[in-house]
This record gives sequence, C-alpha cells and structure tokens, in this order.
Amino acid sequence: MSKLIWILIIIVVLLVLLIAVKFIAKISFDRNVEKEVEELFRTVKNKDEIVTKADIAELPNNVQKWLVYTGVVGKEKIVAVRLKQKADMRLEKDKPWMSVEAEQYFTTEDPGFIWKANIKVAPFFHISGRDKYQNGKGNMLIKILSIFPVADSKGKKIDQGTLLRYLAETMWFPTAALNEYITWEEIDDYNAKVTMTYGDITASGIFTFNDKGEVVNFEAERYGEFDGEMTLETWSIPVREYKEFEGIKIPTKGEVNWKLDTGDFNWFNFEVTEVEYNKPISY
Repeated sequence: MSKLIWILIIIVVLLVLLIAVKFIAKISFDRNVEKEVEELFRTVKNKDEIVTKADIAELPNNVQKWLVYTGVVGKEKIVAVRLKQKADMRLEKDKPWMSVEAEQYFTTEDPGFIWKANIKVAPFFHISGRDKYQNGKGNMLIKILSIFPVADSKGKKIDQGTLLRYLAETMWFPTAALNEYITWEEIDDYNAKVTMTYGDITASGIFTFNDKGEVVNFEAERYGEFDGEMTLETWSIPVREYKEFEGIKIPTKGEVNWKLDTGDFNWFNFEVTEVEYNKPISY
C-alpha cells in the first residue's frame, strides 16, 4: 500500500475520532447544563397567585400601561420560564456573523437564568456557550467544540452584567416587575428607571415605552470586555414585533448593541421563537 493511501487513511481515522469526540463532548456539555437547570428550578413553586389591578396600582403610569398591554392582569404570576431563540452574533465589527440556536430558562421568585447556546462557526465547527445568573452570581462558560474552554468568567463585574441581563429580559416575563427586588421610578411619559437589588449587587436601567404600552428599548451601563479589559459601557436593546405566548404579549425580535467611543457595535440579533410559562422542565 502506498504512502499516500496510508496518509489518507490516517486523516480519515483522525477526522472520525474528532467527530466522535466532539459528539460526546456536546452530549456531556448539554447534560451538565441540564443538571444546572434542574438545580435552578428545584425551588420553584407555582403559588397560583393572580395578578390584580391593585398589584400594579403603585407603579409608574407607563409601567402600569405596559403590564396591562401585555395581558398579565388577571393571569397567574410567572415563576418559571422556558424559551427558545434563534440569533446571529459576531465577536467584533470586522468579524463574520455566526448562527446561534439557544434555549433559556428563568426563575423569578429567586431571580435567575441559564442560557445555553450552540454557535455555528463553520461546517463541523461549533462553540458551546452557557451564561448563568443564580444566587446573585454570574458565570459565562464558552467551549470550542464543547471541549476546549476559552472563557469561564466570574466576579463582581460579571455579576453586575448578568443581573442587568436578567433585568432587561423581564420584558419576556412581565410579572417579574412586581417582585420586591425591583423598584421603579417614572422619568417621563415614555421612560421609567428600573433598579434591581439582589445579593450585594444593585444596578439600574431605563425602559422606554411607546404609545401602545410596548417596551421598545432597554438601556443601561453594563460591564463588557473590550481590548482585554472590563469597562463600563452603554448597553442597549431595541425590541419589536410583539407576539402572544400563552396569553402574554412580548417582543420577539431585537438587537443587542454597545455604544462605544469608537461607535455603536451591534453584536447580537435575536428572535424568540417559543415560550412556556410555569411548566415542568422537559428535555
């Protein structure tokens, strides 16, 4: 047998081994995240509390209008959420867009979330990502091919960032606006300052509403990593295309932008495709 054929056989064997290792690693990554979701949901109890007009009466007028528009008044308070997203993301302005499929899980009594993403970089090449906020702490884990860790970020600045992410994404489960860890202050007819305090972290942002009562933007000062350093920058999420899931109207499309000194950086565009409220976990 010629040397070339041997080389080809070796290459094929190595490719098969790589695919097998990648497949096993992906299964292992997903199972670990599933265990984290089970841990997150362990204390969730559906208390069957119904949201009433009295519950929202002390909130700013524009926040009340938003909650009425979403349809949460007269419905059960949301204590658990499962949703699916499809998205595109890029790491830098001059980098290519990558396709993302993600699932996210939220709890609201004890605020927390887990976001699991499969990022398609190229054919047969993917990145697994998991963002988490639980017990007031954040953690971002990223692995190339579900094997090689390239990020496992923790610390106060990550805690602040994940708290703000949770706060922004309450637009998908609006009854969280009524929890004690969230407070509101009306700025004008279209803007309200929202502040969340949990654990030892406090952070604020601005929700912007339109005449219909829809949230159309969230903006806050959030820590992000740029040029190898964590800096406080303006983070903005304009949203649109409201749809109804289980009787609740929420925005389904949006962008995630950083407003930097060098110009705006749109790095993530998403669409929410499925939402379940107060349902048992199912994989």
